[in-house]
Amino acid sequence: MNRFTLPRDLYWGKGALEQLKTLDGQRAIIVLGGGSMKRFGFVDKVQDYLKEAGIETQVFEGVEPDPSVETVMKGAQAMREFQPDWIIAMGGGSPIDAAKAMWVFYEYPETTFEEIIQPFSFPTLRQKAKFLAIPSTSGTATEVTAFSVITDYTKGTKYPLADFNITPDVAIVDPELAETMPAKLTAHTGMDALTHAIEAYVSTLHSPFTDPLALQAIVMIREYLKPSYNGDMAAREQMHYAQCLAGMAFSNALLGITHSIAHKTGPAYAIGHIPHGCANAIYLPYVIRFNAKDSQACARYAEIARALGLTGDDDETLKEALCALIEQFNLAMDIPNTMKDFGIPEDEFLEKLDFVASLAVEDACTGSNPRAIDVPLMTKLLKAIYYGTSIDF
Repeated sequence: MNRFTLPRDLYWGKGALEQLKTLDGQRAIIVLGGGSMKRFGFVDKVQDYLKEAGIETQVFEGVEPDPSVETVMKGAQAMREFQPDWIIAMGGGSPIDAAKAMWVFYEYPETTFEEIIQPFSFPTLRQKAKFLAIPSTSGTATEVTAFSVITDYTKGTKYPLADFNITPDVAIVDPELAETMPAKLTAHTGMDALTHAIEAYVSTLHSPFTDPLALQAIVMIREYLKPSYNGDMAAREQMHYAQCLAGMAFSNALLGITHSIAHKTGPAYAIGHIPHGCANAIYLPYVIRFNAKDSQACARYAEIARALGLTGDDDETLKEALCALIEQFNLAMDIPNTMKDFGIPEDEFLEKLDFVASLAVEDACTGSNPRAIDVPLMTKLLKAIYYGTSIDF
């Protein structure tokens, strides 16, 4: 038996924030990141709408990029003190991911972080609160997914938490919030969304329910990402919807080793920290070429290429056309081709190579990758990504 889970309600379109006026509850805690939502006036809007609904609010702010275990625990403590019946997470992927993890420790204070690292092992939520997510970036799609990524800086690793319990109850996908993104963030989040959709389409858990969502997202991203990056707000709106479709796909089909590597390389290096979306953009062509050594995976990549109108005489050439398109996107948006070009020092890369390879193989996303991988193969793949060498293994 398989499962397909999405938020119960999704409100989309300009002005969708106004739906908050109809929310039924007593107290809501609003979880925020670095302050942009305040600066652009969106927090005031949210609080005003909630006031109209008769809901008392409290703000927990300052969730850092790549939210930490410590921040999660502080937020959970704030929730236990305020006792909200709604958790409203607003901003990029970081505050929404952090709020999902806070939710667990709010409702189950005795639970340890180690107990929820195992995928689909969460206790039953919604004993005290429901969850509403409002994304301001067009990439993570965490507003519709069963995932949260939390960083343990003491161990130098990211934990992708996975459980259908943390799929939000309500998502508000209002493109006006995405209009505030700078160009670089637009590029990185957009490539993150493209990676989500491609990995979902070739995942071992893809299905007739996820395939159409993934393909539609890929087609939309191909059309709208570069105009969005160049400041076209009509395209920015469409990207906000495309990333959400990609999230619906990968939340149910899961992902692959592009994300496994991004999760583990992101926090691994003292110099040259790679933002998540940028990491996915760099790694994706290499991973496609690695996975395509499996004929079934190659055929799936070829299907994506055909959906994009790319041409080729066979699956191999179509797969290469897809890789070339991704590399063209990276070039157009000033994303480097290799980890070395990004700025990670060679000595640190080599020093941590075996450790990072081992962690990446153990990552929760590896199990649904279309081609099996072990630590020696992962080491070879990481070297290829670092130096920009061909995938001949």
